[in-house]
Amino acid sequence: MRLASPSTLAIVRLQLKTYQECEVVKGSGPCFARNLRDHCLARCEFQPHWGEIIIEHAPNRSDFICMLYRSSTYTVESVTSGHPDKMCDQISDAILDAYLAQDPLSRVAVECFGAHGLLVIGGEVTSRASIDPEAIARQVYREIGYDDALNIVTNIIQQSPDIAQGVDTGGAGDQGIMYGYATNETPQFLPRAIVQAHALARGLEELRRSNALPWLRPDGKTQVTVKDGDAVTVLVSTQHAAEVSQEEIRKQLIEKLLQPNGLAATEILVNPTGSFVVGGFVADTGLTGRKIMVDTYCGLAPHGGGAFSGKDPTKVDRSAAYMARFVAKNLVARGVAEECIVSVAYAIGRAEPVMVQAVDQDAKEIPQDVLREFDFRPHAIIERLDLRRPIYRQTAAYGHFGKSGLPWEEIA
Repeated sequence: MRLASPSTLAIVRLQLKTYQECEVVKGSGPCFARNLRDHCLARCEFQPHWGEIIIEHAPNRSDFICMLYRSSTYTVESVTSGHPDKMCDQISDAILDAYLAQDPLSRVAVECFGAHGLLVIGGEVTSRASIDPEAIARQVYREIGYDDALNIVTNIIQQSPDIAQGVDTGGAGDQGIMYGYATNETPQFLPRAIVQAHALARGLEELRRSNALPWLRPDGKTQVTVKDGDAVTVLVSTQHAAEVSQEEIRKQLIEKLLQPNGLAATEILVNPTGSFVVGGFVADTGLTGRKIMVDTYCGLAPHGGGAFSGKDPTKVDRSAAYMARFVAKNLVARGVAEECIVSVAYAIGRAEPVMVQAVDQDAKEIPQDVLREFDFRPHAIIERLDLRRPIYRQTAAYGHFGKSGLPWEEIA
């Protein structure tokens, strides 16, 4: 059922062997689910844009697992490749690709921090490859479209032996929870608004690189708000040359960006601060992994919290999230579900996941017999999706999902 507001006391369904009523009580603090039969309480998460909460009881336990679905009004965003956080993601993944190109068995965890003329590259690597992270970073920075000076500091050491001993035997490189999602709403198996937000952000880059709008600069963000299936507000913030007027920016972006993408929203916002001349690391800091919602499902599906970029596929934060997307997409493609959320969890050093679960749009659990086709052990994921290749820099902007040519997007 739909919740009118975060403060609403609502009746939702508790999924047991038979349905029973439970309450969701939300005050200023956490949200709690109460089973009306035995009056036990369990904490669950709540955010204002969630329109429905389905609470599934874990058999023989007193807690609940909360699965969520979006309301009729929601907002998603994307950013361009020149956004500070995305530059750090791309540099991290370019370094990862360089290691994998020379040594496919490389273990890599590299992150970047950029700020006002400084770029720090740090991490842990075990590899036979010999690369120059600083040179790679400078090349990526120039290719994105920036030409200002960078002071680059690197501090990359060998992977901890305590972690390596678990990975060596085929176990997961860390504990964690990963999610995959798919819907039949679009050919990309993503919600339409996510596809549109990425198309707008990518369109800004294409208009800049083609010189169709020569005053465009690399940094930018887009946002789409949907109500009852239609875009009602579209926001585009883009870095630009100082000499162009905001009126011209708005006119040209509506004509060459929004209209070609079929967006005629009730409200169109372009550079609402009034000016966006200074961008990139000059204006703001960037950090690898700080755009995990843009990378995945823009908050419309759960996220376990682990970032992707700069991590080789032994890191289940990345590879298991890709596998969960692969499974969700294939289940939807086969007609098993119209929407599907797949969740998987690991213990560090252990190959077998501690949990694999999938639910459809009605929060009905997809039978384990269906899921057994998909092997979620880390090495099995790497083999099935062929993940020891230098394919990752292309994922580091405009989302990791919904793109053709990526192995986790294939329909088996």
